[in-house]
Amino acid sequence: MRIVRDITKITPEDRGAAAAIGNFDGVHLGHQAVIDLARKAAKAQNAPLGIMTFEPHPRRFFAPDIKPFRLMDARAKAHRLEKLGVDILYEVPFNETLAALTAEQFAGQIIHDALGLSHVVVGADFRFGKGRQGDADTLISFGKTHGFEVSIAEMVGTPVGEVSSTNIRQALSEGRPDDAAAMLGHWHRIEGIVIHGEKRGRDLGYPTANLAMDDLHLPAFGVYATMVDVLTGPHKGSYSGATSIGIRPMFGENTPNCETYILDFKGDLYDAEISVALVEFLRPEEKFDSLDGLIHQMEADCIRAREVLQDA
Repeated sequence: MRIVRDITKITPEDRGAAAAIGNFDGVHLGHQAVIDLARKAAKAQNAPLGIMTFEPHPRRFFAPDIKPFRLMDARAKAHRLEKLGVDILYEVPFNETLAALTAEQFAGQIIHDALGLSHVVVGADFRFGKGRQGDADTLISFGKTHGFEVSIAEMVGTPVGEVSSTNIRQALSEGRPDDAAAMLGHWHRIEGIVIHGEKRGRDLGYPTANLAMDDLHLPAFGVYATMVDVLTGPHKGSYSGATSIGIRPMFGENTPNCETYILDFKGDLYDAEISVALVEFLRPEEKFDSLDGLIHQMEADCIRAREVLQDA
């Protein structure tokens, strides 16, 4: 998958794609429905399958002080889109210039002039242009003017509710990763580079791989049964794990992070890129009366994680 970040330097091979447009935070089932329509259009036109998304997220641009809300960062999103067979990811910079474009200017200057898209697919709730003045119907009209086709994907429902990033965030906040997965179409994952922590887990006999969670939506604090993919380095592969997300109250008030003990693993993962999938919420985060109490609970957590992941 090619990633295009400077849309002023588009090559001929990156023009003419059939592309889905949106933020695609989480790449959930609704997003996948949009992408599937773009895939059909790409196949019919013998064109590349493209995705147009925005960095930073427009919500972050307009409200820089808002609390972290993203389900995945740009790197994790690119990984997921590549797995879905996307040929070109247009990662359009969202800045003052882009924010000032009217809906008609966005259609003409970005979709047509800059990217030369042949077919555009959006969700039924898509809004674009300054003041969110454009919608799916106006996009169809602009497509006729500028010579690109437009398809609209309907909203997707599941037994646990309508699929949206908002509903997925709520499920994760309430410790329901299974419901989040039902809307995502995959387990919710936290991805990043393993960083050095304070190595308390190693001292307790449970060394962990630590990930920062800067600018990501925080799931319910507690312990999860997880599946861990090591994406880079000599230990590449898939493993089972028990993961703690939270502030580690046994050791004072700390910045929230993600700490994973990988079952039956020995090795150094520092600076490796890993992906941690939340499979089941085991228990809330607790403050124990003693380290022995914490160690005893960690043993129980690992036993329970094994039981859960046998059936995952």
